[in-house]
Amino acid sequence: MTDTLNRTRRDFLAGASAGGAAATFGALAFGEAQADVAPGRLDKPLQAAFSNGGLQSTWCAQGKAAAEYWGKLRNVEVTWFDGELDANKQRAAIDRMASQKWDFVAIQALGTGTLTEPVQKMIDAGIPVIEMETVIAPASELSIYSHLGADNETMGRAVTRALVAKLDGQGRIIMTQGPLDHSAAQERAKGFEAVVKRFPGIEVLDTQPADWDQAKVARLWEVLLAKHARIDAAFFHSDDMALAAYDVMKAHGRTSILIGGIDAMPPALDAVFEGRMFATVRNPSCLIHGGAIFAGIAAVTAGSNLPKRVITDGPVVTFENAAGIRWLQDQFLM
Repeated sequence: MTDTLNRTRRDFLAGASAGGAAATFGALAFGEAQADVAPGRLDKPLQAAFSNGGLQSTWCAQGKAAAEYWGKLRNVEVTWFDGELDANKQRAAIDRMASQKWDFVAIQALGTGTLTEPVQKMIDAGIPVIEMETVIAPASELSIYSHLGADNETMGRAVTRALVAKLDGQGRIIMTQGPLDHSAAQERAKGFEAVVKRFPGIEVLDTQPADWDQAKVARLWEVLLAKHARIDAAFFHSDDMALAAYDVMKAHGRTSILIGGIDAMPPALDAVFEGRMFATVRNPSCLIHGGAIFAGIAAVTAGSNLPKRVITDGPVVTFENAAGIRWLQDQFLM
């Protein structure tokens, strides 16, 4: 059985590489067409400060790697301020960031409104500020240069729709959320709720947050499995949380629960391929963090009129496209 799976996987990966290459060459061709807007390596290095939710998260860690990769290619020196998955620690980090001079900064806030004061201080100092994925503060409160992120409500809808369709509109489902004051988590919950309310045969058992914390997920799911003898499906706001819950399910012999997540990081791609997860959707960390490098360069050099919102949607992951998505991630393109 294992040999068959490995052989199938090798064949699949080989076949999918052509599709991934085609997508990449398309991206490169677009880059060449925009050469007047985004030229090659800068003659003079730029100093950029970045912060995202916390490098314990695989999504955030991958984003850091992508920002540093594209920064090195474009001659942007990136300094990192880790949010550590703690709003108070991220606030302290951004306070430190705001005490220094930067050519531009890019931030994924853990909570809306938690960073307003130091971010405003940087804006007042003439430093362009780029939002990544989440909202730092309402648009009426801060003059952000641009926001790069996927449509989180659409991602929530897509994964929930896949789970509900597999259940034929009948079953018991749980949503495990990110932090309740996290704008992306709020939108993912809206997507989930928009789908389940259309199916009276779907019973929502629980919607508690686990705050991206895998240890908290494990504790929560120990309780949920003890409380509910039947759970048909579970939607998690991140794949890290989904896989942490799967380990608990496996320990209790409850692996029949359909699992859906968001981010489509490499461990989740493997889990979809191997059947441990039913579905995930790509939240393109590389495109968002790498794109912030290009947005910052545009802000400093006035090389383009960047929209206030740049949508960076990724696809729903299936058996057929998982290997191509993994390849694009390996190149820091998605």
